Amino acid sequence: MGVGKSTVGQLLAGRLGVGYRDTDDDIVAEQGRAIAEIFVDEGEAAFRAIEKAAVHRALAEHEGVLALGGGSILDADTRALLGGQRVVYLSMDVEEAVKRTGLNAARPLLAVNPRKQWRELMEARRSLYKEVATAVVATDGRTPEEVTQVALDALELKEA
Repeated sequence: MGVGKSTVGQLLAGRLGVGYRDTDDDIVAEQGRAIAEIFVDEGEAAFRAIEKAAVHRALAEHEGVLALGGGSILDADTRALLGGQRVVYLSMDVEEAVKRTGLNAARPLLAVNPRKQWRELMEARRSLYKEVATAVVATDGRTPEEVTQVALDALELKEA
């Protein structure tokens, strides 16, 4: 959340000369409502099922840069599909997250005690992110352009 996946993903796609797609955008378009509304109306389990289908569809259809929601790696089938892909895990610490997002209530998983919940989410997810990652890129104190260049270098990709 707030790590810059959309911004960096779009920059990366532009520099590689490929398309960009975000599964969160796919979900919002398909469902006709915000992700936070899905969480409130149907709960996390229902959202995760919708997310899994969106990610699997996007992985099958899209050849360019694909940005995934932060919780998509919770699903073992999704992690298995990511195993054959180039995956960049954009990381940041809690202080950077506070600066970027304010850890506000628009983030449904962070509605109560945001710093504590952010830390708990990251503790639960970090090993899963690393499991699927081809490269880990710290975003703290870096511009989106710098993060994009580090990701290109880490993946040993050449610009178009």
